[in-house]
Amino acid sequence: MSSESVTVCQPVTSWTETTPGTSAGRQPILVVEADADCGRALVEQLAADGHPAELARTAGHAERTAGVRPPRLLLLGELDSPRGTLDLLETIRGHQASQRQTASPWPQDLPVIVLSSRTTEPDMLRAFEAGADDFLGRTARYLELRARVRALLRRAAGSNQEVEPLQIGPLTIDPAAHAVSLAGKRLELRRLEYELLLHLAGDPQRVFHKHELLKAVWGYRSIGHHTDA
Repeated sequence: MSSESVTVCQPVTSWTETTPGTSAGRQPILVVEADADCGRALVEQLAADGHPAELARTAGHAERTAGVRPPRLLLLGELDSPRGTLDLLETIRGHQASQRQTASPWPQDLPVIVLSSRTTEPDMLRAFEAGADDFLGRTARYLELRARVRALLRRAAGSNQEVEPLQIGPLTIDPAAHAVSLAGKRLELRRLEYELLLHLAGDPQRVFHKHELLKAVWGYRSIGHHTDA
């Protein structure tokens, strides 16, 4: 079978490709997926591309794994609960921080790709509003997922560089700390609210069109399609 036709949930053994070796010292990519066959296939595919990967099949298992080995990227598939994926994503992003009794095991600004069998526009918007960095249907080709994984890892590496805070009147945005304050008072923003504000602040005199913001912040190329970058 050609690698171009392999979907995200197909085992890597159906095709071969020259890939870099894995490094045991690198942070793993964590795959959270209730379907054992799909989850194992994803782990195998990622490993073949040089990415150490681990599988967790429940939200609790994912949190315990993250507490022991913090991941550098999360592939968040489908869980048994109807809202399981969104609930876990919101927990990771700290939307339920006031309900926690212990510190979060999740790294700050962890890149997250949601893999879902539900790909309508409302489903994608719910995932992005909950904090997803990218969204992909489960029937997509693995090579598309691989490209998105690499793009997010490059973006995450670049975000670790020192960036000067933005100052617009009484508003201060610190990209390095992902912090926003107004007249010295810290504002609590959700992830998409922060990304939208940061994008608008990059050119405060400009009037942005709706389709520009959908593409830049939500990642839409067109209705029903989400772009790589």
